[in-house]
Amino acid sequence: MAQYLAAHPGDQCAEAVKHVGTPKGELIDIGGVQSYISYPPDKSTDKVILYYCDVFGPHFLNNKLVIDFFAEHGYTVIAPDYFDGDQLDILRTQEGFNMGEWAGKYRAAAPKLVEEKFLPAVKERFAVRAYASVGYCFGAPMVMNDLKAGRSEAGAIAHPTSLPEEAFRDITKPLFLSCAETDRAFPPESRHKAEAILTEGKKVYHFQLFSGVSHGFAIKGDPSIENERWAKEQSAWGIIGWFDRFLKK
Repeated sequence: MAQYLAAHPGDQCAEAVKHVGTPKGELIDIGGVQSYISYPPDKSTDKVILYYCDVFGPHFLNNKLVIDFFAEHGYTVIAPDYFDGDQLDILRTQEGFNMGEWAGKYRAAAPKLVEEKFLPAVKERFAVRAYASVGYCFGAPMVMNDLKAGRSEAGAIAHPTSLPEEAFRDITKPLFLSCAETDRAFPPESRHKAEAILTEGKKVYHFQLFSGVSHGFAIKGDPSIENERWAKEQSAWGIIGWFDRFLKK
């Protein structure tokens, strides 16, 4: 049985502060998968970020705003809805809702949908020179799959879940990790083990660690708290800088 360094999604993943803003992208069908897409100012599709959402999915405003931020900096960004239209922001208010059971339904189905339907359709539809992959919480395994297969030139994960040790051993492309000081899914001992595996394997990687924030900070932190807002913003800037390093050559 695989030893998981990042645990499966739990109740902490469903905690969120909803942000304020106006999305600039749109929902489109890509290979039968509803997806949120946001274009760069020049509308080019030569550099694409594959954006794998946390458990709130691409319908959630916070995710749309981060996607739009990445797009503003020169990338077409596409986020597939591997939750089949389910919206956690609505489901979590229902009596008796079980976060673990709900997320568990999609843990195996989501990577399969991405690899068998979404990615082939993206490649057929868009003229792309280079890909990057970013994943938050639930989306982390899809990033690691892309980096293992060499589909993306670089990847980034923030407060990840559902990652076994092998995921860190198997990547063949650079990895950026944006981490919270307090994270039950990816605690310090797991983070240190992941670093040891990456170092041993001579992988190209970078860790950023933020104090005073917890799991979900890069998407769902409270913007009214200065430290949480700063950490969220710096996480996004760090990821963009990482992708620029490897894709804007």
